[in-house]
Amino acid sequence: MDRRSLIQRAGIAGVLAAGVAPAVHAQAAIRWRLASSFPKSLDTIYGGADVFAKAVKAMSGGKFEISVHAGGELMPPFGVLDGVQSGTVEMCHTVPYYFYGKNPAFALGSAIPFGFNARQMNAWMMHGNGRKLMNEFYANFNAISFAGGNTGTQMGGWYRKEIKSPADFKGLKMRLGGGLVGEVMQKLGAVPQSIPGGEIYQSLEKGTLDACEWVGPYDDQKLGFNKVAPFYYYPGWWEGGPEVDLFVNNKAFDSLSAENKAIIEAASALAHNDMLSKYDSLNPGALKQLVAAKTKVLPFPQAVLEASFKASMEVFEENNAKSPEWKKIYADMRNFQRDQILWFRFAESRFDTFMSSKKL
Repeated sequence: MDRRSLIQRAGIAGVLAAGVAPAVHAQAAIRWRLASSFPKSLDTIYGGADVFAKAVKAMSGGKFEISVHAGGELMPPFGVLDGVQSGTVEMCHTVPYYFYGKNPAFALGSAIPFGFNARQMNAWMMHGNGRKLMNEFYANFNAISFAGGNTGTQMGGWYRKEIKSPADFKGLKMRLGGGLVGEVMQKLGAVPQSIPGGEIYQSLEKGTLDACEWVGPYDDQKLGFNKVAPFYYYPGWWEGGPEVDLFVNNKAFDSLSAENKAIIEAASALAHNDMLSKYDSLNPGALKQLVAAKTKVLPFPQAVLEASFKASMEVFEENNAKSPEWKKIYADMRNFQRDQILWFRFAESRFDTFMSSKKL
């Protein structure tokens, strides 16, 4: 082969390489869709998915992109897990207790009445059996979960009338986040309603609802609940530290390289921490503004908390009888929580109580 022929062949090879490389690169690029259960107006809870997606893109050098779609854009807000299970979308961002109707065990992946606070939930998920047990359960729905946020302990909701005793719940039409707390409230005489976040205000304004709960001051102020319900109660005993999750379709996740799996895990951890920090940062200012606007911020009476605790324990026993998955995971959760409460009683609780009594 003469030199000119060699150069010509090398030139052709170079041209081919230049043409093929972008094609290979395009094939290697990953494009996923994420369906959220939340409206775009809530930059905190919906924003967790945005933080996650941006982190994935940055960590992958733009080779792994995830488009985020608000609740109702691709599918109903409460239909996102079905979308992941069927493979219609690769992943979703939601609260597991929304799917309590499929199996009570879903609630254990997020929050149950008188359950963990946010730090305790993290401890159980990361260093207890929480994530392992929940992902074994979620595998039945073709999904694997990653922590995608936490709101911290929530407020107890907005009411048109004062709640002075457990009897005041009788006949109360109240929007609640999950089926589990709805069953507890039914034992107190309330009539629970399941309504997506973006539709709550209209229902409260029209009188379809007598009360509602969402998250806390920052989100609740944005949604305008104080304009139609003057009484704001605390604490949200049904959501001491609710985890918001990212669910990924198992086949989609298994198809990823080890590097991209690690990126998903790292990005979810970033989004998880960011959400809780954001709520803790923004809630105080919003609460002050709500109080300045004449919102009546009140604690639930002790009798209400005691009656709610009793009703919750009754529902938990019923779930033990009807769901083997619930029974197994719930037992592990409560065993872990006993030690958590023992620890938090000392340094943490004493410090918080003391600091709450001081003026800085």
